[in-house]
Amino acid sequence: MSEDVRIRAEALREQIRFHNYRYHVLDDPYVADAEYDALVDKLSALEAAHPELVTADSPTQRVGAEPVAGFETVIHEVPMLSLNKTVNAQDLGAWIDRCQDLLGDEERMSFTCEPKIDGVAVALVYEHGQLVRGATRGDGETGEDITANVRTIKSIPLRLLGDDVPTRMEVRGEIYMSNADFEAYNAKALEQGEKPLVNPRNGAAGSLRQLDPRLTAARPLTMYCYSVGWVEGPWQPRMQMEALERLVGWGLRVNPEVTAVEDLSGAQAYVEDLLQRRFELGYDIDGAVIKVDSLDQQRRLGALTRRPRWAIAYKYPAEEATTTVAGIEFQVGRTGAITPVAKLEPVFVGGVTVSNATLHNMDEVERLDVRVGDTVMVRRAGDVIPQVAAVIVDKRPPGTHPVRLPVACPECGSEVRRAEDEAVARCSADPLFCPAQRKEGLKHFASRLAMDIEGLGDKLIDQLVDAGLVETAPDLYRLDEATLAGLDRMGEKSARNLLDALEASKQTTLARFIYSLGIREVGEATAANLAAYFGDITTLARATSEELEAVDDVGPIVAERITSFFELPANVETVEGLRLAGIHWSVVAAPIVHGLPLAGQTWVLTGTLEAMPRNEAKALLQGLGAKVAGSVSAKTSRVVAAPGAGSKLAKAEELGIPVMNEAALLQLLRDHGVE
Repeated sequence: MSEDVRIRAEALREQIRFHNYRYHVLDDPYVADAEYDALVDKLSALEAAHPELVTADSPTQRVGAEPVAGFETVIHEVPMLSLNKTVNAQDLGAWIDRCQDLLGDEERMSFTCEPKIDGVAVALVYEHGQLVRGATRGDGETGEDITANVRTIKSIPLRLLGDDVPTRMEVRGEIYMSNADFEAYNAKALEQGEKPLVNPRNGAAGSLRQLDPRLTAARPLTMYCYSVGWVEGPWQPRMQMEALERLVGWGLRVNPEVTAVEDLSGAQAYVEDLLQRRFELGYDIDGAVIKVDSLDQQRRLGALTRRPRWAIAYKYPAEEATTTVAGIEFQVGRTGAITPVAKLEPVFVGGVTVSNATLHNMDEVERLDVRVGDTVMVRRAGDVIPQVAAVIVDKRPPGTHPVRLPVACPECGSEVRRAEDEAVARCSADPLFCPAQRKEGLKHFASRLAMDIEGLGDKLIDQLVDAGLVETAPDLYRLDEATLAGLDRMGEKSARNLLDALEASKQTTLARFIYSLGIREVGEATAANLAAYFGDITTLARATSEELEAVDDVGPIVAERITSFFELPANVETVEGLRLAGIHWSVVAAPIVHGLPLAGQTWVLTGTLEAMPRNEAKALLQGLGAKVAGSVSAKTSRVVAAPGAGSKLAKAEELGIPVMNEAALLQLLRDHGVE
């Protein structure tokens, strides 16, 4: 072994120790999780190739950082081990094969699968049903005593339910913040001029390490239990699922997503399904955990290098990564909004390569103090536009300058104005004068939830506007095959397909048509409410503010946006031009909203409907007068839970809200004459 290998190993150890300190001690991460994991993987591979390099204090022999001064230390009676990980089905199958080989071919195995919550692992000790200690995982052997802090978390019972609780027991789980609670906490912090949290995981870790429990109590923490560490008393669980079910009976919170499976195909199906629903759960996960269900088999499989052989973590693509800001540009939206956008050195995050991230508005730019050349933490969750979560100021190069709002529109040169009561600055030009507003308005008009014109993509709209062929939406319906076929990347077949799509779009619904107009503050749900209330565009266009405010979800601001829109002659001409182009829908008499069977009710759809698309079910419920919301709250009237329902169903059950399945929904629709 060369001296160079030894030096590389020690350098990796120093880097990992530094990042452990930043994350666990200072609560101020310096790199994203994926980069930290990569460093640990490199060191693990180096030590595997050269076992003589392994030292007792190597980060690979620990689970996390050592406790800090200020908390008393706790020695775990049974070590809290870390997990080996995989990222593909092949390695998952190889892990199951290894377990089978160790146990013997004659033994039958089953498994439990659960989300790998991105939070803080803790151990709770109960004596005769009373909580006596809470501790962090620490380095796996020794953690920190955070009893006073965990007692402030409402989801952790101070005394267990029932008279059959063990004499002594350790319960292990993950403390975390839900995404909704995290956003609400940060919004309040910004209002009060306080520093917001970087992300839910970091917020949970920092909250648990507050020396003043009153500060912890102010943070929206919760917990899911995932195992029993040890038990003293007559009850000794045989299976992982049995233990979790018993914990629920004693009043402890267990993730409803935990599922038992029989084999590799079941585990892989769970992993893939959870990945698809990852961003519907309401909390951050970075993968799934698969465990051998039998606790006896777990004991016999044991651990290797301080990692259990009987469990594995299936890791999903990272949601965060660090990169540098190559530039900051200002984009103009369909309403003239000037949005700052960070141009990034390309980085792989959330399963895709990201090169742009929104900065929302100048308030956000100033809050982050982001500058060209900065190293930043980028976050992407699901289909959400990537955003800059934090700036790593320690890495800022010399000579950077704060970002300033442009005084002129970058597209048309018109003055940029910012109203006193708005965070967004806007181009002051008429939408027909500013090419950026014109393009974005047409893109919105053609989008899936509006007129749904297949084949009319962003690049084609850019071409049409730049060539002077289209200014307003009615111009789209005057295009001919020869003109379209002559454009870049278009031919006769593509041109004919687009003309067919334009023709098909003429048959639409009033709700889609209203939404397609791009009226400020009028989203899909509000457009549907307006369509249901007024019944036709002419009636809507003539409505007064008072009449508009009678519609569900329409307040003074939205009413003012609608009346202002129809007061502009150019907008009236656009609407009339679209009608003359042949766009039509069924005109119905304006219904009496309060007379609809579901008027005043709020419904929530969750899971994957099998009989119809969710948008169709939503429209049918709205047609019966219901408001269809995206989240469950105390104001929810009923929840429709289809296969794959997750956190929304759990929330409904927690709040005692009535739940029906898809079959019951279909029957309800038939009962009201909706087929």
